Amino acid sequence: MAFNFGAPSGTSGTSTATAAPAGGFGGFGTTTTTAGSAFSFSAPTNTGSTGLLGGTQNKGFGFGTGFGTTTGTGTGLGTGLGTGLGFGGFNTQQQQQQQQTSLGGLFSQPTQAPAQSNQLINTASALSAPTLLGDERDAILAKWNQLQAFWGTGKGYFNNNIPPVEFTQENPFCRFKAVGYSCMPNNKDEDGLVVLIFNKKETDIRSQQQQLVESLHKVLGGNQTLTVNVEGIKTLPDDQTEVVIYVVERSPNGTSRRVPATTLYAHFEQANIKTQLQQLGVTLSMTRTELPPAQIKQLLQNPPAGVDPIIWEQAKVDNPDSEKLIPVPMVGFKELLRRLKVQDQMTKQHQTRLDIISEDISELQKNQTTTMAKIAQYKRKLMDLSHRTLQVLIKQEIQRKSGYAIQADEEQLRVQLDTIQGELNAPTQFKGRLNELMSQIRMQNHFGAVKSEEKYYIDADLLREIKQHLKQQQEGLSHLISIIKDDLEDIKLVEHGLNETIHSRGGVFS
Repeated sequence: MAFNFGAPSGTSGTSTATAAPAGGFGGFGTTTTTAGSAFSFSAPTNTGSTGLLGGTQNKGFGFGTGFGTTTGTGTGLGTGLGTGLGFGGFNTQQQQQQQQTSLGGLFSQPTQAPAQSNQLINTASALSAPTLLGDERDAILAKWNQLQAFWGTGKGYFNNNIPPVEFTQENPFCRFKAVGYSCMPNNKDEDGLVVLIFNKKETDIRSQQQQLVESLHKVLGGNQTLTVNVEGIKTLPDDQTEVVIYVVERSPNGTSRRVPATTLYAHFEQANIKTQLQQLGVTLSMTRTELPPAQIKQLLQNPPAGVDPIIWEQAKVDNPDSEKLIPVPMVGFKELLRRLKVQDQMTKQHQTRLDIISEDISELQKNQTTTMAKIAQYKRKLMDLSHRTLQVLIKQEIQRKSGYAIQADEEQLRVQLDTIQGELNAPTQFKGRLNELMSQIRMQNHFGAVKSEEKYYIDADLLREIKQHLKQQQEGLSHLISIIKDDLEDIKLVEHGLNETIHSRGGVFS
């Protein structure tokens, strides 16, 4: 993912800043180095602005274009592609000198005391005592300037004769700042890893990977002693893709080695080569190399521009793994959004990997179940074959010994078997113990069945439903009994009326 501590796309500090792609950490401030690489390692250009606290501000968190990046063309890889092996010598000493020069420019403190003093005075005047209008409205203007400083944007007007102060997100009063952590690469320069950020989707890159390798080989001059290899491909936000490559150089004696990352990066940064890479869709190139311990120490000792030293020190204390992680400032909502996109992308990749692992585990479990079933089957078959083999051996031995008298060793074996059989059949020996164990097992099974019956219970909801159903049945029966009783009373009344009618008719006829 992002924050690879390699050299960024762009040469020295004279190149203009561009929009940072998703693969890098473009810097914090008015850095004039190309934005986007993970901390770009060179001395950022100082614009002369100062913070309110008076310290010289190194604009940009950046590490610029260091790590041996050549400032001119025609060195290292550039001069070697036309003749010989293409990378002869690699100008190691010259790169080391350039690296020292670059690192020296990174951590040197420029001395611009007058400009800093004026900037400090102007900032203090804009935030506390502007004299633009000369009445009570200046107090309102001071509050407005403070609000702009907190937000990190706008201009602070404070005097009619002095230009306004430009408020950026790097100023010490900006509130939209936080400190996160990024992984430090552990690759060496000899590994030759160079990161290329393509403005294409991962699916397009993978489908055209072979054509991409051939195109990069042509960019390197088509030298037959060079081979381009793809180390990895990873998706980035905003439909961008990170491709990690390295180049292997073969010598006539059969040996091979990787081209150093700084040498390969220096070749890619040449004007004509960079144009060819842009035609292929490359928006950013950087090396993926580890930081020297001295440079990490120097980086941690100097807080980035606009970051409170107390917050920076606390971030160093709270670092969960100081050997692998390094604190990086997050200034503004754009940087927060970028990191959020990267985090979402990594979460999706982790979820995809977890899904693949889960599918593999399910497949392995199925294979294990099938294998266990086959092992049990083979065990049964082995036992059956062992019994059949024993039966065959017995019959063969009987046939072989047929007609011969019982020998002494056989008689001794028969006596031993008879003794064992007698011991097994003895009531007080093994047979009696086996019978006792069998009876105990039957009793335990019986008690277990009884206990299991005693442990039977009905769920509370089911019991409630059963009670409700029985209650309804009881009410139905009661209602039916009452109806039958009413009908019986009606029948008695009818019967009584009929009897009275019969008696009255009998008296008339008599």
